Amino acid sequence: MSTKDIVDTLAGIEPGSALDAIRAKRIQARDNAQKSYLSLFEPIDAGDFSLGERAAVAAFVIGLHGESPVAAFYREKLAATADGAALLEAIKAEIARGKTSGPYGAYPAGPLSAEDKTGLIYRVSADRKPVLGARLAAALEHAHLLVFRPRDAAAADMKALLTAGWSETGIVTFSQLVAFLSFQVRVVTGLRVLGASLGRTANAAVGA
Repeated sequence: MSTKDIVDTLAGIEPGSALDAIRAKRIQARDNAQKSYLSLFEPIDAGDFSLGERAAVAAFVIGLHGESPVAAFYREKLAATADGAALLEAIKAEIARGKTSGPYGAYPAGPLSAEDKTGLIYRVSADRKPVLGARLAAALEHAHLLVFRPRDAAAADMKALLTAGWSETGIVTFSQLVAFLSFQVRVVTGLRVLGASLGRTANAAVGA
């Protein structure tokens, strides 16, 4: 089990630093984020959503957000799993294939329809489906939907996961994992920006 706080690690926060003090003011939020990471990526029992599949989905989802220390972390996590090297190459190619901006999609007919926006309908390349397998291929397509087109999610999309071999329990955990990753990358990015700003302020004060 990992014991070091994952957000601190990814954000480069050192004990006793200004950012450490800032995070310490919200200790419950800090602890809950760590518990969420451990339950999703270092569970006592992974059930039917294997650790390798979790790492592959994470590498894909974070990769869609762009290059960052978080992306590098999950690529390394995937590479360390069984068959991780082959999966990693396929995931990298699918990230490039799925890169877009969002959110976009259609609202139910009504006042919000004015905000409808079209965008990429992502599908895994046929060439990489044999490497990824049916379960991961369906997972990547659904993860892309949740990241970029959440308003378009429908019962048919859940059925696609079930058809690919996902259980209802696995789908719930999968959805929680994608939501956590979106939260994590925003928090880490914000903390790194704040840390850089504090560093510049400190340097300016020293030079004054």
